[in-house]
Amino acid sequence: MMISVIIPVFNELQNLNELITRLTQSINKIGLTDSSEILFIDDNSTDGTYEYLSERSQKNNQIKVLGFTRNFGHQTALYAGLEHCKGDFAVIMDGDLQDPPELIEQLYSHYKSGYKVVNAKRTKRKGETFLKKTTAVIFYRFLKKTTSFDIPVDTGDFRLIDRSVIEHLKNMSEQNKYIRGQIAWLGLKTTEVEYVREERKYGKTSFSYSKMFRFAMDGITSFSDVPIRLVTFLGLFFFGVSALIIFYALYSYFYLERYITGWTSLIISTMFIGGIQLLCIGIIGQYISRMDKNLRKRPFYVLKNND
Repeated sequence: MMISVIIPVFNELQNLNELITRLTQSINKIGLTDSSEILFIDDNSTDGTYEYLSERSQKNNQIKVLGFTRNFGHQTALYAGLEHCKGDFAVIMDGDLQDPPELIEQLYSHYKSGYKVVNAKRTKRKGETFLKKTTAVIFYRFLKKTTSFDIPVDTGDFRLIDRSVIEHLKNMSEQNKYIRGQIAWLGLKTTEVEYVREERKYGKTSFSYSKMFRFAMDGITSFSDVPIRLVTFLGLFFFGVSALIIFYALYSYFYLERYITGWTSLIISTMFIGGIQLLCIGIIGQYISRMDKNLRKRPFYVLKNND
């Protein structure tokens, strides 16, 4: 058995030495030291992360590094790791020390019991703001309710997956990657291990609220057609309302000989319906944008090296 540990990194220079040390110790505990690889995917860092990892890889054959020519994003980095890893199974984790390498032993224990996917479920998220925790709770539960398959809540990308899962993921050609959703979509035998997600030890997160929003949109538009059905419902609802208003206006004019006045109500209703229309166009645009990117068939990423 060979294990691959896949770690996307972006400006994580301060964390790398401790991370590699703890990873090596964890791999030693499960007895796979001689059949393991630690694969880092650098998303075009600017703090010397790629250079440091390249130097470490020259001294340690266990460490491998891929470098992007520009910032292609966290999920694309994960996908690059999946394409290049050689293990019979892989552990996916972040490089900021919030995902404890020591948990690999428990993940591996469940994997040996026959599970194809072993998720690491967060029971507590230290060091995160109330807003970030709240939006995460809302998003994951909304996504779970609007999909036709079971997406685990309170679970990030930290998990162990079998080689069969990796091969399925490599065959999924959509440009907007949402790896955790794709794994859940497969419906393979899954279990979970609970852990406390620690506060980030060094540096600052690069996962801004704007990136979180784009990530959430990728998740929703990849696996749910509820937004499109909502657009249809809103269209039918406001068509019915407008038909009633038109009928009432004509009835008042011809039969009651009463004229409808009130510019304020007219402007308010016009602005409201106009806002709904723009929202619907935006939702439809998200789906069209995804189709456009997939039709272009551009490479998912470009590497600095040819490893």
